[in-house]
Amino acid sequence: MNAEDGQILPPGSVIGILGGGQLGRMSALAAGRLGYKVHIFSPEKDGPAAQVSWRNTVAAYDDLAALEAFAQSVDVVTFEFENIPAAAAEILARLKPTRPSPRVLHISQERLREKRFLESIGVPVTAFREVTGAADLPAAVDALGTPSILKSASFGYDGKGQVRIEAGMDLQEAWARMGGTIAILEGFIDFDCEISVIVARNPAGEIALYEPARNSHKHHILDTSTVPAGVSVKVAHAAEAIARRIAGEIDLIGLLAVEMFVTKDGRVLVNELAPRPHNSGHWSQDGAVTSQFEQHVRAVCGLGLGNPARHSDTVMTNLIGDEVESWPQLLADPDVKLHLYGKTEARPGRKMGHWNKLTPKS
Repeated sequence: MNAEDGQILPPGSVIGILGGGQLGRMSALAAGRLGYKVHIFSPEKDGPAAQVSWRNTVAAYDDLAALEAFAQSVDVVTFEFENIPAAAAEILARLKPTRPSPRVLHISQERLREKRFLESIGVPVTAFREVTGAADLPAAVDALGTPSILKSASFGYDGKGQVRIEAGMDLQEAWARMGGTIAILEGFIDFDCEISVIVARNPAGEIALYEPARNSHKHHILDTSTVPAGVSVKVAHAAEAIARRIAGEIDLIGLLAVEMFVTKDGRVLVNELAPRPHNSGHWSQDGAVTSQFEQHVRAVCGLGLGNPARHSDTVMTNLIGDEVESWPQLLADPDVKLHLYGKTEARPGRKMGHWNKLTPKS
């Protein structure tokens, strides 16, 4: 059975997921609870998702024969992270419904395209300039001032490919540290806080929004996400309206995380988009009626969306590197829900798991 537009995929259908990391793992577990099978496609052998999936294909994303065989074995295709070649998604979309669409992937995996798309639909973003080479950087810095943030236009996450530009800095050296061939320079925002909103949309156009989470980072990696976020009703409504608008304008089918800055004067600016389950939505596994992972499965399979409402106040904390060794102490707390990713090597900066601390809803 194939998932045509608007058609509901029944339990027993196969969801193909590009990517074999922890987001694929948690999506596969949610799919299994709803009676779906999951086939993982990833270059990585025995990754976190492979450990809990029905089938696994280990192949490069440009392996045409492997992609075609994968497509024949599934009913719908989705992905667990956006740093995959858009060409792979386009090949699969010609063979099976691919949700979100390759267009969504194309927009979100390159920061300049993303910013320009958001501007085109009237969504507020940070000031930015395109930088096509080291020679262009001084003029961009003059335009935006310092401090400012230089980012590789493509394939950056968790602070990778980013350099903070300060007054008097050697710009040639900054460009070399950034490591990309095309970059974006963003004006520095002296923000009050960072928040994110997870939005789901199914083929029928139904939308479900999770309330904003307040995000705190350490060394450019998400440390905690807290709900409620402690922002004003006005800010929360503005953030949710922005997420709803983006989901409609981009014609989302699936899940989208919208990361935002809240300025000291209460404005909401979009920082980045991630068209898949997101680290800042992990709180929903234990603190919401419907987790983001179940919501992702519901959306891509054409089901009605679940209730995203929070039933408990929740603080999600990442376990980075050898922090995972604290698992015995975490499990000793009856109000903690622990989620480990099955990774065997705890390298510095590597996400090994997370835990959710629940308290009664305020």
